[in-house]
Order: sequence, then structure tokens, then C-alpha cells
Amino acid sequence: MTAIAEFAGFDSFDGFEYARYPSLQDRHVLITGGGSGIGAVLVEAFAQQGSKVHFFDIADEASLALAAALKNERHAPRFTHCDLTDLAALTTALAGVQAADGPVQVLVNNAANDVRHEIAEVTPEFWERNVAVNLRHLFFCAQAVAPGMIAAGKGVILNLGSVSWHLAIPQLPLYMAAKAGIEGLTRGLARDLGPAGIRVNTIVPGGIRTPKQTRLWHTPEEEQRILAGQCLKARIDPEDVAAMTLFLASDSARRCSGREYFVDAGWLGA
Repeated sequence: MTAIAEFAGFDSFDGFEYARYPSLQDRHVLITGGGSGIGAVLVEAFAQQGSKVHFFDIADEASLALAAALKNERHAPRFTHCDLTDLAALTTALAGVQAADGPVQVLVNNAANDVRHEIAEVTPEFWERNVAVNLRHLFFCAQAVAPGMIAAGKGVILNLGSVSWHLAIPQLPLYMAAKAGIEGLTRGLARDLGPAGIRVNTIVPGGIRTPKQTRLWHTPEEEQRILAGQCLKARIDPEDVAAMTLFLASDSARRCSGREYFVDAGWLGA
């Protein structure tokens, strides 16, 4: 189990080591939603590679504790409070990050909120909030970092999707619409930014065993349903997603772009 996994309350995760990617050392990495869940493990994983990590979140206490826990890495991760649904605040935060450490070289659009909802309960306001937190900010983060990447002739943008819309999971129609949109956004960005040497991909997590999912939805019955649908009969941990993210961010994935990479243990659904 990694230090942050233990710190953040994840279950035991034995016998796992990340590959080392020399190309990630000193690389400027920005991670959204980095204060908890998959995001916190991503922050740790990149910090352990020697990357210069900035991360955004609205959970101040957890984020400050995470940054403190990793202060002895080659580059101590830096936390910025940012509500990603506030585009003015996002613009300011993005400018601050790039002023501090130069152009972002790897953007990991991780932040999202999978709130369950019934169709009859959805209002126009709820629709707008869902799009803002699950889709809109991915584009504007990419837009903000693209000029620096274009000037450098290279860069990586990684968007976190979801297996939910591939499986049609109940009570998530708006979340699934946003996550499906991410895959379309990825392909569009990859096509338009590819001539400048910028790679854009989607990482599609399956039923990841995070504290939030375990607390709210992954009952013993749901866990058995997930395992029954997977080709591999083992639960997926945030470190598995981080391992894929590190690879795609590194130069080892230099010819990978415009695609979806699943980390779902072959979850085939019903």
C-alpha cells in the first residue's frame, strides 16, 4: 500500500510498484481534483516520479494534508484552492500555476462528481451544474495550457472518463452524458492539437475502490455484481488508474493519442 493510500483511508494494496519514467522527472504536471480519491493517488504517483505537481481542489483540509505528506519528494506538490465551475477563478488559478513553474507540460483533467439522480428530478439548474463540474472545465483547462504546449512543440492532456456510460449504469444519465462527451472532446482536441505535437487521450476507469465509492455505493452486493461482470475477478484500485496515467503522460507513450484506455478489469456489464 502506498503512503497516500494509507493516509487517505484506502484498503490494503499489496505487491504493486509503479514503473519509473525518467521523462517525467521535473515535468510540470497539473492535476484537477487532486485532493482526494483517484486524484490524491495521482498527485502522489507523479510526485514520486520527480514531477513538479500542482493540483486544484475545493477540499482545503484534505489537500493541505496531502501536500504536507509529500513535502519531502524531489518537488513538493503545490495545492491551489479552485472551484472549477467558476471560470473566472479557474482562469486566475491556471495563470498562477504557469507563472510559478512555467507552461504546464502534462494536464490531467481528473475532477468530477458522480451524483446519482432521477430523471424527473433534473432541473435546468442541475443540468448546468452537472455539465460545469463534469465536462466544461476540461475544455477550458486544455485551452489555457495549449499555447505553452504549442510553443514547446509537445505536451500531454489526459481526460478521466468513466465506464458508466459504456455500461448504462442506472441513475446517472447526466453524468454519463458528460462522460461520453469527454471522449468526443478528447478526439477533437487530439486532432486539432496533434500537428503541434500534443497528445490527448481519455483514461476510462471501471469500478474503482475509493473511500467515497465504498462509503456511498459499493455495498457487498454491488461489489459482487461488479466482480461478476469483470473478466478479472479482482477489484480495481486508484493505483491501477495512476499506473496507466503515468504511462500515457510519459514519453514511452509518444505515439498514443486520440484514444480511450480502459482500466476496468474487462467489465462487460450485464
